[in-house]
Amino acid sequence: MLTISQLASYAGVTVRAVRHYHRIGLLPEPERDRSGYRTYDAAAVVRLIRIRTLADAGVPLARVQELLDAGPEDFADGVQEIDKTLRAEIRRLQDTRSRLARLAAGEHLALPQRVVDYLDRLRGLGVEERYIEMERDAWIMIAAQVPHSIDAVIAKKHEELDDPDTVKLYSLLSGALDWPADDPRIVEVADIMERLMIRAEEAGEVGADDGIDDQFVDLLDSIAANSSPVAERLRAILEERGWKGWIRIERVPAERLSTELLPL
Repeated sequence: MLTISQLASYAGVTVRAVRHYHRIGLLPEPERDRSGYRTYDAAAVVRLIRIRTLADAGVPLARVQELLDAGPEDFADGVQEIDKTLRAEIRRLQDTRSRLARLAAGEHLALPQRVVDYLDRLRGLGVEERYIEMERDAWIMIAAQVPHSIDAVIAKKHEELDDPDTVKLYSLLSGALDWPADDPRIVEVADIMERLMIRAEEAGEVGADDGIDDQFVDLLDSIAANSSPVAERLRAILEERGWKGWIRIERVPAERLSTELLPL
């Protein structure tokens, strides 16, 4: 007869593992000797080795009992079912690893790939990282607000990057975060923005329903307005010329210009 330490040694497991298998019912409790110690026979060694082999193969302990008691055909079916479950789990873990690898870049968190590609295009144009981070945070909110239309919105932004005026605008805005409010280049930015707004109006894009509620538009506008002293100056210039809004552009009716505009 064997002690629990000898049983564990012969089966290649720890004494703690043997006690755990007792607790969960995988290994029946043996009789005890006159001193109160457990004693084991060869059958216990064989059963424990089978338990260890199944567990080492990845069989969940909750399924080990079922397989130990199964006949050859049921055993084979059970192993195939467990293998199918394990393969599905492996695919899930591989997908998780892939997502984690993409998240390492930072922008993949809560952003569709096309938006990430757009931000990468801005980097390729030499736009500084501070400005790209501002755009990224805005796109995260937009993607969450209008997930079903974000692809169409960002597709339009990709098209705009083929426009030399848009490229020039980004090259200027990239460094504008540190400009003083009276920097003469602000007027150049306003000129470019106005040209783009006129084209958008001619294409019927100004005033079109974008699916974003007014409160959210106001939030995004406030972020843009507070990004730099340049933003307020730009807003004033553009409103003087009859334009309003950063995210949702609209024409300012002429009768409102005299009452709403701030002095430059």
